[in-house]
Amino acid sequence: MSDCCCGKDPEPEKSEAASSSCCGGGHAEDDGGSSCCDGDHNPDAEEGGACCGGGGKVDWLLWGSLALVAAGIAGHFIGAGPAWWQTFAHGSWELMTKAWWGILIGIAAVGILGQVPKEVVAKLLGKGGSIGGIVRATFAGTLLDLCNHGILMVGMQLYRKGASLGQVIAFLVSSPWNSLSLTLILIGLIGLKWTLAFIALSMVIGIISGRIADALVKRGALPSNPNTVEVGGDYRLRDGLGEVWGNIRPGSGNLGRMVRDGLSESRMILRWIFFGFAMAAAVRAFVPTDIFNQYFGPSLLGLLLTLAATTVIEVCSEGSSPIAADLLNRAGAPGNAFTFLMAGAATDYTEIMALRETTKSWKATLALPLITTPQVLVIAWLLNVYGG
Repeated sequence: MSDCCCGKDPEPEKSEAASSSCCGGGHAEDDGGSSCCDGDHNPDAEEGGACCGGGGKVDWLLWGSLALVAAGIAGHFIGAGPAWWQTFAHGSWELMTKAWWGILIGIAAVGILGQVPKEVVAKLLGKGGSIGGIVRATFAGTLLDLCNHGILMVGMQLYRKGASLGQVIAFLVSSPWNSLSLTLILIGLIGLKWTLAFIALSMVIGIISGRIADALVKRGALPSNPNTVEVGGDYRLRDGLGEVWGNIRPGSGNLGRMVRDGLSESRMILRWIFFGFAMAAAVRAFVPTDIFNQYFGPSLLGLLLTLAATTVIEVCSEGSSPIAADLLNRAGAPGNAFTFLMAGAATDYTEIMALRETTKSWKATLALPLITTPQVLVIAWLLNVYGG
């Protein structure tokens, strides 16, 4: 059987180099199958990417969604066409202007993480399935200054590097709007008290959700991460960090390799991000905003409608903050504001489909909304009743 993703058996002395080149750079052994040789983790392998011999299928979702968003951005500057098209065009431009930096930083972070050995990630995040590992992942998600689209790319790379399902869920749930810049924006919009309360509650949900997910994995109800690595007691983090520096320092083609790896590993996430942009712009174009504004009060119906809206509408973290502030200040519904910030991480189809493509398991994927959404709704209801 061929050992090379290009479909040839290389000469023995050239085997390692051929595999590295074919798969888009070295360190494939550290990536846990992030190369094109492994169809479980790389979209190029599934679709017959170029390094696997060409002749693959066109990724219609990626290129079609990107074309729609690009057309919308062009339409924003042209300014012609019917009202619905102008709304779609303006929405495409607004979403992209708010998210582009997070997407680029996310791609860069994925490229850098691609050069980090699994052992280093395991050492830094702690043991999967442990409370310490969940708490570390929660704090990492809370402190990392990225928008939800950048966080999503980083979270999927952490899974490929061996983080447990519970750690990934805790990371995603606690992180989408808790960046430093957005925290400062929220303080200005809703005040310090509510901002700190929302951050603390999001971390609590992240820790609880992560623990539940890892417990279900331990019981066999959810699949474990096949990329998990056990770190020996004699492993020295200093040596691993030295290897990381050797892989990312300037020179030796490191920059080009990180760029290639970042784009390749982010491709399956980007398809859903652009699809989400197109869907959100379409909703803005065809569903009047005042329909939502009428029903977002601090009632059970308003809470459920908020959940439905944040599930359907792809709102970048920068856009979610002022909307959440409006729900708190104008509608008098702090629980709805919390739901709008949190439920996007729990029910957003971009995250759900990205998890599905990364974990290859619908059980693992649906664990995210099924575990976290009930917690969000209970806390939101309590906030509406007692926090108004």
